[in-house]
Amino acid sequence: MRLLASDIDGTLLPRLGPISDRTVAALRSAVAAGVHVVLATGRPPRWMTEIASRTGITGHAVLANGAVVVDLQRVGEADQGVVRTRTIPVDDVLGLAHDLRAELPGVHFAVESVDWFGVEPGWPQAIEADLPRADLAELLRRSGPVVKLLAKAAEGDDPFAPADPDGPATHASSSTAGDDMLAVARRVTAGRGEPTHSGSQFPLVEIGPPGVDKAATLAEVAADLGVDRADVVAFGDMPNDVAMLRWAGTGYAMTDGHPAAVAAADHLAPPCAEDGVAQVVERLLAERGSRPVAAGGRADA
Repeated sequence: MRLLASDIDGTLLPRLGPISDRTVAALRSAVAAGVHVVLATGRPPRWMTEIASRTGITGHAVLANGAVVVDLQRVGEADQGVVRTRTIPVDDVLGLAHDLRAELPGVHFAVESVDWFGVEPGWPQAIEADLPRADLAELLRRSGPVVKLLAKAAEGDDPFAPADPDGPATHASSSTAGDDMLAVARRVTAGRGEPTHSGSQFPLVEIGPPGVDKAATLAEVAADLGVDRADVVAFGDMPNDVAMLRWAGTGYAMTDGHPAAVAAADHLAPPCAEDGVAQVVERLLAERGSRPVAAGGRADA
C-alpha cells in the first residue's frame, strides 16, 4: 500500500455525519507511514473545507466524481485549491436534459460548477438552503463551465412506480430508485456524459463529463505521485466508486454498500458505522511494519 484512496460519505463517515476519532487516527497513521492518502468523492470543493481540517490530510483530492482535482491545503482559499477540471459542453448539457426529460417527464435538473450550484424551480428540497433557482438555460448562463449535471425526480413524483398499485414492490420498498434512473440515464447519454449515482433510495443521477470517473482521475493523480495501480488500496460503497474499486490494485467495498460496489471489490471492509476503513487500514499498516495509533479490529481479507 503506497496510496490509499477513499470515498467519503458512507465510507469514511456516515452520510453527512461526523468523521470518527478512530478514522482520523488511522488516516493520519497512514500518512505518517509514508502512504499517500487521496480522498475521492462526489462532493464539490465547497464541501471539503471541514473534512480537510478535521483529518489534516493534504495533497490532491479527487472531487465531483473525477471532474475536479483540488489541493486540500488550499481548499479554503478563494480559488478553492482547484488544480484541474473536466467540464461538459453547454450544448451537451442542454441536449442531455432534453432527452432525459423526454424519458422522465417529472425530472428536474441542477448544475454544478467548481464554485456554484443552481437548481430548476421544481428541484425538491436540498441539503443546502436558498439555492439559486431558474430555468436550465439561465442556470447555465450563470454557472460557467459545468462539471456535473444532476437529475432528480420530484418528491412524490415517482417515475418508476408501477401502474398497478397492487403490483410487484418497487424501489419504495426495495431501494432501487437510483438504480432505475441510472439505467435510463446510461441509455440516454450515449457517450455525451458519464452518469452515476451515490445512493439508491431516491431517484437522483449525477452526470459528469464523458469518460470521466473517479478511476480515470485517480490514475492521473497516482501517476503524478509515481505510484503504480498495483500499490493502490481503494475504499468505496456506491456505484460512483465501482470504477475506482476495479482499477485499484486492491479494492475494498463496505459490507453494507451497494451491491454493484460489493461485486466490484476484491474484499469487504466492515460497515462505515463500525469504522470499517480504519479497521482495514490499521491492519494493513501493522502488516507493513508500521504502528497505527489505534488498535485494529479484523476485516475480511
